[in-house]
Amino acid sequence: MTYCVGMTLNGGLIFMSDTRTNAGVDNVSTFRKMTLWEVPGQMSLTLLSSGNLATTQAVISQLEERSKAHGERDPDILSAPSMFQAARIVAETLRDVVSKHANGGMTSSSSFKATLILGGQIAGAPPRLFLIYPEGNFIETSEDTPFLQVGETKYGKPILVRAYDPELDFDAAMRLLLVSFDSTVKANLSVAPPFDYHFYETDSLRSGQRGRIKPDDSYYTLISEAWGQALKDALNSLPAYPGGRD
Repeated sequence: MTYCVGMTLNGGLIFMSDTRTNAGVDNVSTFRKMTLWEVPGQMSLTLLSSGNLATTQAVISQLEERSKAHGERDPDILSAPSMFQAARIVAETLRDVVSKHANGGMTSSSSFKATLILGGQIAGAPPRLFLIYPEGNFIETSEDTPFLQVGETKYGKPILVRAYDPELDFDAAMRLLLVSFDSTVKANLSVAPPFDYHFYETDSLRSGQRGRIKPDDSYYTLISEAWGQALKDALNSLPAYPGGRD
């Protein structure tokens, strides 16, 4: 399974993804689920992927090949005039890959579906963030929905809903995301570090701070232990149950 988050902030966009994939309890692997494209001074794009690994790799490969041809054949993502058009190109590519799997003798297209998060900025417009479905349609963040999740979303969502603030800086957003991911890891064995992250700063039009949080990362361990203890302390500080029921 997967857990990926893309989040809008006043200062930019922040992304995080896990790296675990599995096809059964005895077939667990690590694959990068974050892809970055940039044309410095013109655009910066980040793609997060969840779902069938063969499908997501096929989508990324096609987007990479088209970007190398740079508009000689099909529309390519690096030639997109807007983030909306970039999302449309990714959505159409995903839909075509899923359709080809279904029409190539596969008995169920649902096994080959994938869901993607695409975010970034193209010169002349603000940063934007989209959730792209395997059917080829997509939605965008708003004031009411300032972050997007794919994969095992339910375990890490409560802390995002309670603690999200558009004024968060990079450090605070990283703490929030690490708590969200740690909560998911604790509840679901199909999600695990390493975690890849990328912070895109508004109007920089180039890749920003990025890296990988490994399982033995000392800061991640500190966050995990401190959050667990903070939850216990908060629970113990709550008023005692008043007694029997009427």
